[in-house]
Amino acid sequence: METVYKTKMEVERSDQFIALFGLHDENVKLLRDELGVEIFAHGSEITISGEESKAELCRVVLERLQAVIEKGEAIDRSRIRYAIELASEGNADRIDEIMQGAIAITYRGRQVKCKTLGQKHYVDAIKNHTATFAIGPAGTGKTYLAIAMAVVALKNKDIERIILTRPAVEAGEKLGFLPGDLQQKVDPYLRPLYDALNEMMGVEGYQRLLERGAVEVAPLAYMRGRTLSDAFIILDEAQNTTSEQMKMFLTRMGMISRMVITGDITQIDLPAGKKSGLVEALEVLRGVEDIAIVTLTHRDVVRHELVQAIVKAYERNTKRR
Repeated sequence: METVYKTKMEVERSDQFIALFGLHDENVKLLRDELGVEIFAHGSEITISGEESKAELCRVVLERLQAVIEKGEAIDRSRIRYAIELASEGNADRIDEIMQGAIAITYRGRQVKCKTLGQKHYVDAIKNHTATFAIGPAGTGKTYLAIAMAVVALKNKDIERIILTRPAVEAGEKLGFLPGDLQQKVDPYLRPLYDALNEMMGVEGYQRLLERGAVEVAPLAYMRGRTLSDAFIILDEAQNTTSEQMKMFLTRMGMISRMVITGDITQIDLPAGKKSGLVEALEVLRGVEDIAIVTLTHRDVVRHELVQAIVKAYERNTKRR
């Protein structure tokens, strides 16, 4: 008769036990489904049984998640899945490191934190480089984390203003054919940037900074002919820039400035035959000193689990082409 491998761990505090198992044991059920192990609790002791490598992996994940809980952090299904992935790759020691440490605090007091290894690499790149390119699908936090870093830099007086921009023509729509004055025309394209700023600063805080010129949100065309000094500049949806627009933007940088360029090269809305300025910039600037290029993937999606699955499916389909 084959002997089933068993391993054990201790959880002394009942509140940690509850947090680790989740509501109606949903966290344990997820671990069972993902790793094919059995998990039993008796008193303060947890027993994990199954294939040795899987049982040991489960124990390591639970121990790391326990360390996260001890530091006052919450865990959910997406964090558990990501912890399993990290541990499977031999990066279990990075689990609690990634799931702690706020990079910013919103005006409501909510801490903004990196939730994946990719996001941590991205934030570190912004800290350590003058220009950072972030490439990845929607939901990976490209724009939100950049804005959080910009707000921190402004509060710390590292820079004097934040400039957020993006191409104002997307999905084949031309501003000349849209109703309303210029501001009304560009607002829908800039709305995601407004939303992120409002979450970080509050509506009133954002308006005050806007009135005194400390924050500017404008279409990319407004950047032409300017020198952007002492600023944190973010170009969003950069995949929809032309080569000329991208070169124009990158050469706007002045002294004591930092640039972050974000985009998803699988979602280019330029006319057929028109090369994306972002794609070209990645080819031309790779390896240039003080420029970082960070690639985020479906593993870095922090929205609903289904969004992660959708992004992953599209990535697989793209590779098959």
